[in-house]
Amino acid sequence: MDFLLKNARIIHLDPPKIEEADIRIIDGTIADCGQSLRPKKSDEVIDLSGKIILPGFVNSHTHLYSALSRGMPSPKPAPRNFIEILQEVWWKLDEALDEESIYYSALVGAIEAVKFGTTTLVDHHASPNHVRGSLDLIKAGIAKVGLRGILCYETTDRGGMKKRDLGLVENERFVIENANNARFRGTIGAHASFTLCNDSLRKIGELASMYDCGVHIHVAEDRADVMDSIENYNTDIISRLAALGLLRKKSIFAHGVHINQKQFARVEKSGAWMVHNPRSNMNNAVGYVPLNWYGEHSALGTDGFPADMFDEAKFGYFRNAESDHRVEFSRLPAMLQNGQKLISQFFGRSFGTIVKNSPADLIVLDYNAPTPIIHQNILSHFLFGINSTMVQHVMTDGHWIVWNHQLVEIDEYAVMEKAQKVAAKLWKKMNK
Repeated sequence: MDFLLKNARIIHLDPPKIEEADIRIIDGTIADCGQSLRPKKSDEVIDLSGKIILPGFVNSHTHLYSALSRGMPSPKPAPRNFIEILQEVWWKLDEALDEESIYYSALVGAIEAVKFGTTTLVDHHASPNHVRGSLDLIKAGIAKVGLRGILCYETTDRGGMKKRDLGLVENERFVIENANNARFRGTIGAHASFTLCNDSLRKIGELASMYDCGVHIHVAEDRADVMDSIENYNTDIISRLAALGLLRKKSIFAHGVHINQKQFARVEKSGAWMVHNPRSNMNNAVGYVPLNWYGEHSALGTDGFPADMFDEAKFGYFRNAESDHRVEFSRLPAMLQNGQKLISQFFGRSFGTIVKNSPADLIVLDYNAPTPIIHQNILSHFLFGINSTMVQHVMTDGHWIVWNHQLVEIDEYAVMEKAQKVAAKLWKKMNK
């Protein structure tokens, strides 16, 4: 169906700009954007007077498999550091995942994401006891909601070489099978370099080179990752990744908490993406990166937290505000919008814009502002007023998938009821 969205109030975050316009959508693409567009016979006309429109947001690094972890029993004794958090929580969770829990994790995570206005998920998956076909299960869950995804399997040595090879094969298979998919693409996944020997990293880099699809990897989230590279390989972590072919265009480096400013600049120069995950970093108490170290190839992720990118940007700002390296809030909306530039590299289309020929991935906000909104104060409204509860409608590829806060084609309550049962079984399996 074709749409004519009348009287839209379009907001751009970087640089801040607001404009009044009509938007015509044909075959999933913005066909025209301008003043006083006249309806055509094929148009369904929707008056958006008083509403705000933004391009759909991107979560540039997440773990959908964590969606069923909410409320699960805490390990006893409590983990004392980051490595113990991995060992006692996340590695036990991912080892317990099966076909059903992988699918429902993705479905639940995608449902929450779209209601927050997030229309693309860049996922980093692990399920060591169910590797083959795991990315197809995630794809199915995301597709049922109507979102886009860039997916990978988290290759690691921690289960031995046989499981490592299964991860490599799963990554390669998904990249090949989705090379021309309009909604899904693949990249080569890796856990973190401290769980991978040089031979494994080299194989990952070779696949990324072969398919020009980059590598999605945790980098220096904790100091242990940095120390492993120095103590066991006699080099810094970025040099190690570069030598083995992982530092390349389209690569997605999550965190970067414990690399220095010079290393940040090296990642930026390579064209790789550095993804900041403020809430996760704060929750795990792994440290802080000054925002002014992030370059043009930087974006925002949640590292498994719900895909509320409004919250992620605000947490990033407030953590920055109490630091010794305080920068303007505009840095966070720029990083948020950069997620759309990241996925544009993978899909070969220009996301994040509301202009002619842009994909019609849009969110409509019902924000009844108590003060005027002008170019000069858009970011102030974003920081102190607008939030994800105001997302009223969501469109991807020219189809409404959320209307008046409700999913159009999914019984959300039935899904969540089933997910609770799946989660209970997953937790029981973890305890065994």
